[in-house]
Amino acid sequence: MDRIAPSRRELLIATGLCIFFGRGASASLSVPRRLKLKNVNTGETFEGPYRDESGPIPSAISDLAQFLRDFHVNRVGPIDIGTLDFLADVLDAVGQTTASVLSAYRTPETNARLRATRFGVAERSQHLYGRAIDVSLDGRLVDAETAARRMARGGVGWYPHSRFIHLDTGPLRSWVVDGDGLDRVLTASAQRSEIPLKVAEEHTPQAPTRIVVAHSPTMPVVTRLPPCRETGAAGVVITRGKGCTP
Repeated sequence: MDRIAPSRRELLIATGLCIFFGRGASASLSVPRRLKLKNVNTGETFEGPYRDESGPIPSAISDLAQFLRDFHVNRVGPIDIGTLDFLADVLDAVGQTTASVLSAYRTPETNARLRATRFGVAERSQHLYGRAIDVSLDGRLVDAETAARRMARGGVGWYPHSRFIHLDTGPLRSWVVDGDGLDRVLTASAQRSEIPLKVAEEHTPQAPTRIVVAHSPTMPVVTRLPPCRETGAAGVVITRGKGCTP
């Protein structure tokens, strides 16, 4: 009797990975996709197709799961095909061919450590589920953030001073963190100096803009509209042009 070749789905299951198909991932199953990535933490690179006419390529997905692992503890986590597609579509939209990865999968331990010492790390981050990736591009990063928001595929975070964007396939939302050094928080674990942030501005569809003043772990989060001008604990004057109380 002739041996029946395993299906693509069976091959994916055989990798032992937890694989998700996020928002928009099934829309382009017949379209081959490829990525060219560099992990700035490990120096590793990935270049090649990750899906073909039949869907995700098992060997490539396995390689990407290893490439996008939590480098702090060297642990491989789940991987979301929709997040890979989201990144590939953003790169295509702005004519870029490569991306540098700052952060992808995070273990609960790593996320808890970052959350305890840094502002801007969500308790239930999409990084925990392999649905998020933080990247920097060689060019057109502003255009990439704009294109990602217009795609309405999930979360889009913009970190202009640290020069990276966050993409995820979680709930539809977007935000801006206007502060220096977040890229260093996400990369080398040895670089743990306190990084002052200014203002985080979060946008959700059909909802008013919410401003959250950056704070240290010992300071409460401000959930009401802050004053239009105030002096912070470090003597930094914060001026806001909108979403504030005169």
